[in-house]
Parts: sequence; structure tokens; C-alpha cells
Amino acid sequence: MHWWQTGVIYQIYPRSFQDENGDGVGDLKGITRRLDYVAGLGVDAVWLSPVFVSPMADFGYDIADHTAIDPLFGTLEDFDALLERAHELGLKVILDLVPNHTSNRHPWFMESRVSRQAAKRDWYIWRNGAPEGGPPNNWLSEFGGSAWQYDEATDQYYYHAFLKDQPDLNWRSAAVRAAMHDVMRFWLDRGVDGFRVDVMWHLIKDAAFRDNPTNPDWQEGEAAYRRLLPLHSTDQPEVQDVVRGLRAVIDEYPDRVLIGEIYLPVEKLVAYYGDERLAGAHLPFNFALIETPWEARAIAALIERYEAALPVGAWPNWVLGNHDRPRLASRVGEAQARVAAMLLLTLRGTPTLYYGDELGLPQVSIPSHRVRDPWGINVPGSGRDGCRTPMPWDGSRFGGFSDAEPWLPLIPDAEIRNVASQDTDSGSLLSLYRRLIVLRRTQPALSRGTYRPVAQSGGALAFERRTDGNRLVVALDLGGRGAELPVESGCWAGTVVLGTAPDREGEAVAGRVVLRPNEGLIICCRG
Repeated sequence: MHWWQTGVIYQIYPRSFQDENGDGVGDLKGITRRLDYVAGLGVDAVWLSPVFVSPMADFGYDIADHTAIDPLFGTLEDFDALLERAHELGLKVILDLVPNHTSNRHPWFMESRVSRQAAKRDWYIWRNGAPEGGPPNNWLSEFGGSAWQYDEATDQYYYHAFLKDQPDLNWRSAAVRAAMHDVMRFWLDRGVDGFRVDVMWHLIKDAAFRDNPTNPDWQEGEAAYRRLLPLHSTDQPEVQDVVRGLRAVIDEYPDRVLIGEIYLPVEKLVAYYGDERLAGAHLPFNFALIETPWEARAIAALIERYEAALPVGAWPNWVLGNHDRPRLASRVGEAQARVAAMLLLTLRGTPTLYYGDELGLPQVSIPSHRVRDPWGINVPGSGRDGCRTPMPWDGSRFGGFSDAEPWLPLIPDAEIRNVASQDTDSGSLLSLYRRLIVLRRTQPALSRGTYRPVAQSGGALAFERRTDGNRLVVALDLGGRGAELPVESGCWAGTVVLGTAPDREGEAVAGRVVLRPNEGLIICCRG
């Protein structure tokens, strides 16, 4: 099997991991300094959010040079040093590829907007206004307002799915595809181990630019973007050809991975694996656990739907947190954070962890004067700053993250909730993550075994992971009230090998299991 199938991926948001030069913003040298910690978690790969040259209108997701490092983060030499150190530690490095759009300060766009006859005019999506005036159609920006920006110099509109500072590239252009493929090769030649592709499902738009239909389920108070269903602005059939092209570049290099960011229902998500040859993304990110109610019946149904929808031979994956969604511990509650860790690291497929979730970092309420996220500024209540706060390494003034005031405030209890305080505590959440990852390595059933639901009772869920000669049962109390799980005779005959609290490890189990409130157990079965 490939490393990305049996391994664990750890996402780092570079601005918030470690500041080495004292400007209050994390950087590449800081990440390199902390790679020993990352390797000590037992993970197999780090995924870095964008570190490329950018005006930072959207904190790096508005790229002005795809093949250079922004001075805020360091230099290309700093990146090479990080890559070398990661590989010495046995860690793979995955970069964010942002192919849907660029910064409006990118040389490509600056040339594109010079005139209607510009050589790169068709590298972006330019359209005349509607006959009656105004934007070409009703498409909306996810960051608020129309997705069309009028350009007075050429009397046309350009399309931007996000900020007006982020014009969308035209992936119907062969030149755009070739240029972005060359960007990929630049980093692959340097030794990176793959890419997470930003907003993969956005890459092709409807050729006729038809209006999007209204959303019958939209309610007052929801984000304005959701008033319309993005039927014609996302998830077009032709996007699969684009994904095949990205995968073809990846396949030029041995043992690299292509991951796609795709916020779609699982029945649509699985199309991004490609056809029967699975020539699409290796791992179309499955975010369904983030959006599913934290309730045993709903989660059991989700797992069943996802497993049933997967194409033959496709490898599953699971995600519980990232830089765009509220923190896990705040979504499920601190008491359930341990159960969530056990669920994520025992389901069939590749898990991705978000930095700080292993400490139980909460979502932080950011004072209005310190809001930095453009989405939060444009669409109040939608900001992502609260899940991007600096990593607390110790109990010092700025949590060991920086010698200066950080770009965002730390969590309120950083003096007690930090790496140093949890590092040697065998009962800490950090220790639980480490033990779970070790168990994945030592128990083949967890890293590559089959999945089978075993029982569901009230707020509890149990499932089996099995390979030849290795059988585990995972039992989880998701309801917080405790539960007894009766199952078929003999299923529970075995020993607890890991619990969300270590005091039950080594306990013999036979015939049934009793879960305490907010408890999870992994049982190694006999026979």
C-alpha cells in the first residue's frame, strides 16, 4: 500500500505554528524548528497552507507568484531546508496548490487586463455585462456580493468566486493548464510529496454562463451566497478532465499524492476519484464528519453511505478539522474531543489532523478590532480567525509561539493548555493522540483492515476493523451519557488495548461492553 493510505496527515497553518524571526507571524524556519514535535506525534506527512508570494488579501490564497516563497515566511532556501529536515525525520511534505484563482497582482492577470486583445486575456474569465446593464449573470461570491467585478479600462467584468482580489483562472484555456502543470513540476522537482488542491470543484464553470437557480431551502439570516444553488458555477462535468490532467502530472513522479478540497455530498464527492481507472484525485477530501450532527445514528448512517458510494478500489479518508471550520473541541464539546480523536483515527481510510486539535484547542472569539479574515469582515459571523490562532507551546507570555505580539490572540487558557503541559501527562489529550497513532502503526486492522458496523445503542456506536489474524472493535459513547452495547455472542471476547482514559487498558471484556460517559474503547478480540 502507499504511504498516503496507511499514514496520517497533519495540517499546519504556517502563520500560526511558530514564529522564528519575532514579527508575530509564523514562518518556515519556525515550522522547521518544530518538526521534531510533529514527527513525535507519529504522523506521516505535513500539509502546509500556502507560503507563496502574495499580497495576503486572503492570507496566501491570493497568489502573485506560484514558484516563490513570500518574504513573510522566509526564502526558497528556507523551504528547501524544511523539506530536507522533514524527509530526514521520515515526514512527507504536501503543499497547497491554488489553481482556481490568482491574486489580481499576479503578472498573468495584470497582463490579462491590459486590453481585450491582451495575450493572456483568455487566461481569466472576462464577460460583457448583461444587455440590460450590470453583471453578466447572477452568480455570487462566497465572500459576499456579486462574483463579477467591473473593469472600467476594458468595459468588461471578470469573475471571482471569492474576493475581487482573486480573479478566477479560465481552465478551458490550454495555456492555463500547461502553466499550472509547470508550477506543479517546479515543486515536485524540488522534492515535495504531493498537493492538496484548493477548491477543486470550482475549477470549471458553465460554458453558457447560465444563471444559478434560487435555493428553496435558504432562510433569512443564512449567508447570502447560499441564496442560490451553485449549479452552473461549480462541479461541472468537464472538471473531471481537469482533475485527470493534474493527476497525470503527479503520476510523472513516483509515490506522490493528489488531494482535492471538495465540499460536496459524498455521492458527488466520489466522482473526483475518476472513472473506473481511478485516474482522478487519490483522496477527494471527505469533510462530511465536520458537517454531520454529532450523534451516533447520524454518524453511523454517514459511514454506511460513504462506504457504499466509494468506487471499487478507491481509498477513503476522513477529516474533522481544518483552517476554514470552527475548532473540533468547540463543535463537539471538550468532553467529546477524546471520543472524536478515537473515531477519526480508527475509521477505515486516511485521517487528516488539524494543528492544535491534539491539544483540544477551542474556537477563539476574536475581538472586532482584531478580526483579520476578509470573509469575516465582508460577511459578519463567517470569519475563520477563531480556528487559526497561534499554537501554544508553553505557558510563557505568548505561548512560546513568538517573542512579539502574535498576529491573532492565543487561546484564553494558553498558560495551562499547551504542548509543554500535556507532553509528559499520560492522561492528556496529546498523549491520547500519540497512543492512537502508535496503535494504527502496530495494528494492521486499523491502518488497512475492513470496516463493519457492529452495534448502535442510544448514543453509542461500535464497529469492527479486521485483517487476517487481527480483529479490533471500536466502541464509542457519542451521547455523553454512557451505554451498554450488547452484541452477538462472543464478539466482545478480548482485551481493551486503548481507552480514551488509560485506566481501563488491559481489562478483559466478554459478551458486552459498558461505556462510561464520553468514553471510547478499542478492544483486541480473540478468535
